[in-house]
Amino acid sequence: MNKVSAARTYVGPDYPRWTETLNDGTRILIRTICSLDAELERQFIEGLSIKARHNRFLGVIAHASDEFIEKLTDIDYINDVALVAVTQGTGPEQIVGVSRYAVDRTRDHCESAVVVADAWQGRGLGTALMTRLIEVARKRGLRTMESTDLADNAEMRELARYLGFDARTDPDDPHMVTYTLSLQEGA
Repeated sequence: MNKVSAARTYVGPDYPRWTETLNDGTRILIRTICSLDAELERQFIEGLSIKARHNRFLGVIAHASDEFIEKLTDIDYINDVALVAVTQGTGPEQIVGVSRYAVDRTRDHCESAVVVADAWQGRGLGTALMTRLIEVARKRGLRTMESTDLADNAEMRELARYLGFDARTDPDDPHMVTYTLSLQEGA
């Protein structure tokens, strides 16, 4: 990763923030996650359907441990970036979607993931979260973004196709697909 790009593209607990209007007119806030979001993240994960949790974590998680929640919310924003979509309005803030990436050891590539609460699917939220995540990764000088998902995850397949990711079935496990996106402009 280009260290100059990382220095100029600050991403941390308070920045960046975007207000997005979804396909149905609902407005949400996309912001970085922080350790203060631990309980909101736990509620979000535990509120996902079994299918959504299985697709996101490639297995079933019945209860998110404190250690797991800490790992998901205590982000260094050097090697990892995590964005949450939160509701806006008169009620308490609620996480309705999360996108994140982790940089690999080469510091040129990252592994990404996205998950949207079941009731919020089909509104363009996954697209908004991934578009912002891709924007951050590009500004930081990363070269490629990958996501490994279950081959039968139709929602991810459609999102990846829409965002321009290339798909490759895992030769060792036909139940898994790796989606790859070049982050270099014009590539």
